[in-house]
Parts: sequence; structure tokens; C-alpha cells
Amino acid sequence: MAGFRSFLKSGHSPTLFASFLYFAFSCCIWVLNGAMAPFISETFSLSPAQKGLMLSIPIMAGALMRFPLGLLSQYIGRKKATLVEMGMIMVAMLFGFFFVKSFNDLLAMGVLLGIAGASFGVALSLGSGSFPPKHKGLAMGLVGAGNVGTAVCVLVAPPLAQAFGWVTVYGFAAAAIAIPMGVMVVFAQEPPDLDPHASFKEHIACLFEKDGWAFSLIYAVTFGGFIGLITFLPTYYYDQFGVSKVQAGQLTMLAAFMGAALRVFGGWISDRWGGVNTLNIVLMTVAVTLVACGLASGSLVLTTLLMILCFAALGAGNGALFQLVPLRWPLATAVAGSMIGEIGALGGGLVPNAMGLSKQYAGSYMWGFILFAGLAVVMLFMLRIMQVRWTRTWAEKGGRARSA
Repeated sequence: MAGFRSFLKSGHSPTLFASFLYFAFSCCIWVLNGAMAPFISETFSLSPAQKGLMLSIPIMAGALMRFPLGLLSQYIGRKKATLVEMGMIMVAMLFGFFFVKSFNDLLAMGVLLGIAGASFGVALSLGSGSFPPKHKGLAMGLVGAGNVGTAVCVLVAPPLAQAFGWVTVYGFAAAAIAIPMGVMVVFAQEPPDLDPHASFKEHIACLFEKDGWAFSLIYAVTFGGFIGLITFLPTYYYDQFGVSKVQAGQLTMLAAFMGAALRVFGGWISDRWGGVNTLNIVLMTVAVTLVACGLASGSLVLTTLLMILCFAALGAGNGALFQLVPLRWPLATAVAGSMIGEIGALGGGLVPNAMGLSKQYAGSYMWGFILFAGLAVVMLFMLRIMQVRWTRTWAEKGGRARSA
């Protein structure tokens, strides 16, 4: 406890909390359609491919909005950027409440849900910006644990949809976003870790560097797998095992909560052991558990246990990767994090589509799992190659912060 208190005193803890709450609410809203997918699918009689499309649109839209929001935050400040975004989320939820009447309206709503998914890079940079390099991993892990909002969503949204109708849940979300807005206004401060004289070219330098793309591709597996599977799992449990709509959300919550909690651990252990070392173990675990999930499609218990283990690895991997980001881009973390988050979330958009197409054309979800496991193996080989230069130039052995 003394060590944790020392960590909190090393930065601005109220901003850390405000960033966590903002990210948690944003994650909750981002996966809203996924949590309510069994209800929505029943209303519009969707095919497996249509379900995959409906679930992938919020993920991809959120991904594409991340980099522009991160770039905006470099100019107007991260705190102001969060308030602009949350105001837009409120308007988007009101659109859903009043205007979603058809499947096409639902697809448009998916684009608007993507606004919430843009929060990632700004939230992590804002919350960790006042902390020293040796504590960046833990600070980012704590803010990133706002992924628990996905677990809250899949737990709370289905009972609300069952009691009041799924469209009404958008109205509840419009009211709820006022909570993190108020906390952000009152408690958050803009951190000092920006270069106010940096040019536009310097802000976007990560777009043209191999390291930026390597980080992005790895994140497409760790975070892409996390958000893509959370969005799809309620549908998978409902269709594959015949559980109720509410039970499908509860089972998804178990995995989602594990992934969010282990993100903190991933950041903490990476500060001490190194983010590169952690990612090597993470990618191996993800590949093995995904293949096992594809082969265990007849057992609900085994599938749930494997999913919990897979999400634990994904969460730790997310924390590990973002322990490395501020070491590589110490003065442009918001932009670099947003770019990496953008590509990573786009990877998540592959999951529901791959699952839906696998089911519709191969009669099984197994090939969707195997495809994503193969991507994890490819990223593992890439990491083994890239880490040699990383640990010679900007990180200590294993991916720890340099003492200087």
C-alpha cells in the first residue's frame, strides 16, 4: 500500500480517476449494440452475416475516429477534447432513442456509437501524463482498466432491454454520460507532458515510423481481439449454446471483467519485467486459447473457462503494449496512442465479420477463432524481430524504462 500511495503522489491522481471514469463510460456505450445484439437480431430477423456487419460498424467507426481526436487534443488540450467528445456522445444517444426504426437506422447508429470508441488515446494520455516514466505503465493500466465498462454494459444492458425495450437503453445512456462529464470538469487537470512548439509534422511523425505500425499491428490482436470478442460473445453464447439473452451477457461479463482487470496487472508487471517480455507470453497464450475455443464449441463450461484465460492474456497485453508507448514517444503519447488504438480497434472489426462469415458459409464459428489465432502467431514472430532494435535504442532489455 505504501508503494501504491507513493505512485499516486508521483502524479495527479484526480485526473487519473477522471480519465478512468471517462474511458469506462465510453467503453460501455461503444459496445452497446453488441450487448443488446440478441434483442436487436430478434427484432430485425438478422442473418449471421448481417449480425457480423451490425457488430463491426461501431468498432471500425470508433477506430477511424481515434486518430483525429488524438490530433485535436494536441491543439486544444486533452481535457477539452474529452468534453467535446462526451457532448457528441450524448447527442448520438438521443438520435438512437428517437430515430432508430429500421436496420439501416441501426447501421447509422453503429457509426455514431463509434464516437465513444474514439476516447482511448486521449484518455490514457490525459490520465498518465503527469506521472514519471517509471510509473507510466501502471498509470496507463489503471486508466485502461476502464475497459471494465464493457463488462458493465453486457451485464446491465440486457436486463434493461428486456424490461424497457432495447431502444430505451439509448436514452438511459444519454443521461448517464453526464456523470463523467461533471467529474472531468471538476477534477481533471491538463498534464504538462506536451511540446507546445511541436509542428504538425512532428505531431504525426509516428504515422511514418516502423515502430508505430508494429505497435499498431500487435494491438490489433490484443485490443482488437478484446473489443471484437466482447462485441460478438453475447451473440455467440446465445446462438451456439442456447442460453437466454440475459445469461449471454452475464457469461460475456466474466471474460470482459477479467480482461479489464488484467490490463492493470499488464501495465504493472511491464514496468518491472518489461513490456516486450510480457507481450511474448501474451501472444502465445492468445493463440493457444483461441484455437482451443474453436475446438471446444460443444462445451459451454470449457468455452467460458478458455475465454476467461484468453481475455486475461488480452488485457495484460493491452497494458504491456501501452507501457512501451510513452517510452517510445514521450512527448506525443496522445497522438501515437490514438494512431495505435485506431489500427488496433480496426483489427477488432474483423472478429464479428469473420465469425459471421465462418458460420454462414462453413457452418461453424471455428474458422473465425483459428484465423485470429493465426494473426497472433504472426505478430509474435514480428515482435521477436523488432525487439532487438527496440532494446538497443529506446528501452532497456525486455522493454523496461531506461533509468536515465
